[in-house]
Amino acid sequence: MDLSRIDARLLSHPGVTKALHEKWGWMVYWVGGRQFACEFVASPDARPPYAGRHLLSLKCDSDRILELRAEHPGAVLPGYYSDGRTWVSVDLDANLPEGLVLDLCDMSYDLVFARLPKRVQREVAGG
Repeated sequence: MDLSRIDARLLSHPGVTKALHEKWGWMVYWVGGRQFACEFVASPDARPPYAGRHLLSLKCDSDRILELRAEHPGAVLPGYYSDGRTWVSVDLDANLPEGLVLDLCDMSYDLVFARLPKRVQREVAGG
C-alpha cells in the first residue's frame, strides 16, 4: 500500500495536523486536539499478531470492526495499544484494497470530528 496516498488522504481533511511521536516513533494524525490515526511499525518484541508489522491504527465503527475482521482475518486487527472495540489496526503490507483503507481513513476522521465540541468543529471547519 502506498503510504503517500494514505498520508495525503488523512491530511486532506479540514484541520488535520500530524506529528512524530518521538518516544514511540509513530506518526500521529490529529484533528481538534484528538488523535484519529497513527502509522508505525510495531516493535519486533510486541505481542503477536502485531510484532514487526507496519500498521495504521484508526478509529472505527464497532459494528464495522467485526465485519472487517471477519472479511480480512490477519490483515485487520484489534487496535494496537488502544481500545480494540473502537479502533482497528490495518496491516499495510497485507494487500488490502486501497479504496478500503482510504475509506477507513475517512471514517476515522468523521468519527473523531463528530465527537469534538461544536465550538471546535466550527473552528476546524473554518467558520
